[in-house]
Formats: sequence, structure tokens, C-alpha cells
Amino acid sequence: MLHSNKIQGANKAAMDFSLLSEALTSKSYEKVADICDEHMLQVAAEGVAFQDDWPYAIHLLGHIYAGDINSMRFLWKSMPATLKEGNPEVIAAWKIGQKLWMRDYGGVYEAIRGYDWSQEAQDLYTKNMFQLLQSAYSTISIQDTALFLGMSEDDATTFVQQQGWAVDPASQMVTVKKQPIVTEQKLDASKLQNLTEYQLAEFTAWS
Repeated sequence: MLHSNKIQGANKAAMDFSLLSEALTSKSYEKVADICDEHMLQVAAEGVAFQDDWPYAIHLLGHIYAGDINSMRFLWKSMPATLKEGNPEVIAAWKIGQKLWMRDYGGVYEAIRGYDWSQEAQDLYTKNMFQLLQSAYSTISIQDTALFLGMSEDDATTFVQQQGWAVDPASQMVTVKKQPIVTEQKLDASKLQNLTEYQLAEFTAWS
């Protein structure tokens, strides 16, 4: 998925995805977008030609997971046209972001079902959709839950019960356990500005 085995010499040293791999392995998905953003700025500043080997699908899904659709859109605009047109997983991740942006949740389901995801992307997507359901619903049918999560009904039932949700076997309805409200951390404005400027510059270069 991360293609680090394809990178040789100085590029291989610069394209170190160990932090990203650790975040994915530990399911610390809230870190994915920041790790990708920071590493992209680093390798770009070092003049590394990273585009062909960048984990764009994971990067896009990281922004989607964080609810940062604007950064997702900037990232998409910065990508080489060859990737946007020829990389199926990147295209599928972008479709999910588009559908979420339009609140077309049925379309989100179609987007996830339309591609055979890598395990890394599948896990990230499942966690993202679980949080979306958690924020959007108080009750939902197990059938719809399974559709959104991309699972069978039995697997979805087991999954949500493990998260503390209640499932009524008679009605096949799920009662959602809401997440406690926490205060959002303030964004690092300078970091966001630097990344945005870089992405816009890339968009101009690839337009």
C-alpha cells in the first residue's frame, strides 16, 4: 500500500513512512492526516519526487476521518492527473469524500462497495463511518448499519456491540451510544497555511 519498497537511494531515506505505519497498525487514525501532511511538507522541501509513491488514498481518508473536507479537496487538487485518472483506490477514496461533502450517505455506501480496498484503507474507512453514524443517529437498523460499515449484518452486530451499542434482536434496531463531547484543539494556523500554500502551488503546477 505504502510502496516504500519501490523507493531507492536518498528518496528511500526521505520517504520514511514508519510513523504512518505505526499509526495505522495501532489504529490511531486521528494521527494519519497530520503525519501525512507533515511528511509531505518535509519531502517537498527536500526536493524529493514523491508523487508516484505517495499513499494518497490513505492521506485522503485521513482527512475524511478528521472531518477536514477542505484539506481533502486541496490534496486532491494537488495530485498529478495521472493518479487522479489511473489509481482506482485514490479515485474511490475521493468519491467517498465527495459523497460525504454532499451528505449523500447512500452514495458513500456505493463508493465503498465499488472497490476492493486494502486492509489499511478498509480499517480507516470503517472507523470513519462508525464515527459518522455515532454523530448522526440515535437509532438505526442493523441492515443500514451493515451497509454503511461495509459488513455483513452479523459482523456489523458484533462490531457495534463491541463498541457498547445496544442491538434489539426483535426489531433489529441499534441504539447508538453517543460519544462524550470534548473541546476541540486549536489548529496550528501556520502549519495549515504552509500546507495550503504548498498544495495550491502543486495544483497550479499540475493544472
